[in-house]
Amino acid sequence: MKKFGFLVLLFVFGLVFPGYSHAAVDTKIILDGKEIVQPSDAKAEIINSKVMVPIRVISESLGYGVEWKQSTSTVTISKDNTAMQMIVGQKTATVNGSNVNLDAPPLVKNGTTLVPLRFIGEQMGLKVGWNNTTKTVTLVTQNSGSGNGTTTPPNSGNNGGSTNEEGLVLVNGISFSDNRFFIATSGETKPNVFTMTGPDRIVIDLPNTAFADSFSEGQALDSNQNGQLVVSGYPDVSKIRYSLYSNSPSTVRFVIDLSSAKGYDVQNDSGLIMVDLNKQGATPTPPVGDNGKKVVVIDAGHGDHDPGAIGVTGKREKDFNLAMALKVEALLKKESKIDVVLTRSDDTFLALSERVKIAEKVNADIFISIHANSGPAAANGVETFYTRSTSKELATIMHKYLLQSSGLKDRGVKTASLHVTRETTMPAVLLEGGFLSNKSDEAALFTESFQNSVAKGIVAGIKEYLGIK
Repeated sequence: MKKFGFLVLLFVFGLVFPGYSHAAVDTKIILDGKEIVQPSDAKAEIINSKVMVPIRVISESLGYGVEWKQSTSTVTISKDNTAMQMIVGQKTATVNGSNVNLDAPPLVKNGTTLVPLRFIGEQMGLKVGWNNTTKTVTLVTQNSGSGNGTTTPPNSGNNGGSTNEEGLVLVNGISFSDNRFFIATSGETKPNVFTMTGPDRIVIDLPNTAFADSFSEGQALDSNQNGQLVVSGYPDVSKIRYSLYSNSPSTVRFVIDLSSAKGYDVQNDSGLIMVDLNKQGATPTPPVGDNGKKVVVIDAGHGDHDPGAIGVTGKREKDFNLAMALKVEALLKKESKIDVVLTRSDDTFLALSERVKIAEKVNADIFISIHANSGPAAANGVETFYTRSTSKELATIMHKYLLQSSGLKDRGVKTASLHVTRETTMPAVLLEGGFLSNKSDEAALFTESFQNSVAKGIVAGIKEYLGIK
């Protein structure tokens, strides 16, 4: 499913108001240093711990057109080539025809439509800040450069530099791929990493940290803030356990359970910690991209609590995306001139910014995100998206092979401002393998023959672009 989301500092205020209650004080909205005038009887407010804002005043302040259709309770927001549509009471919106999940359904109060601020930030290219003292939301457009002296919001699940009210760095998500353990945090923290025996394990303590709200959405956390990530397919590691190890200071601990003693390397940069287990004895194995190898990052879209598009028979996009990524990985591992890194290798969740961080961390040569589409029942076929002009050649080549290997209708190569293709610095594309909302496409997407063929096509496209015979 296509995500037409722009860069946003995702957040939750960290204040829980039961039921349908309002914030204790008026919430102000500041856009690029100027306060937005809100309807006196329908201002921004916190409802069920979600910040809801009057859509018209924000949209029109940003130059978007807003249309309200009373008969269907539908609000449509449009500008340039982007059209967003939401229906009151429904938790699914559409952006340029693709479904996007909302964290709260829109509602109408005194004739004004209130929508989740998180969605607005994602789709309109805003950076969001929160001043807990004045209860003020700050919205900053990407080109304004306005800081306004605010702090980033507590419990933000997706971005660098944010802390909660106690000044703690937040742990946003984790992933294990290719014997590398990734920890995404909202800011800088200095990990204390050491080994223990009986049984063998690697311990990673992150001082002055806490779990972000978004972490519990992607990984299981019990009432005592303990959980584990089951690892399969890697004989060195059986599972990874995590917990809020200490309250003074607040410390999140990760424990990698090993089958035997194992060497490791630790890298810590820009809110992404990587514990690399690809090391033998005192001599580490060659790093990613060593000896002139090209580094390819394969990104399986969605995951865990985010299923992506749902097919006509209930099949989930996230399952197709992961199956394809694993098949592409297996083929690329046979290529002696290519190193492949997956953003996720199982049913886990990573925020879009964290997927980008992984690609930047390993200095990827190309980034390829795999998705399946959704739209009207009659819509079918494959399409390829890119954002930056430097990605056009990659998009053209990858689409050629996607079209040939899938046998589906050609919907062309298109440009769109997608987070993973926009925020990466290497050539990056997003492949839409077919429409789950189309009965024929959905039936094809989940067959071994289709997946094997498309995986081979993706690898062929990668090799042609990289000039590898």
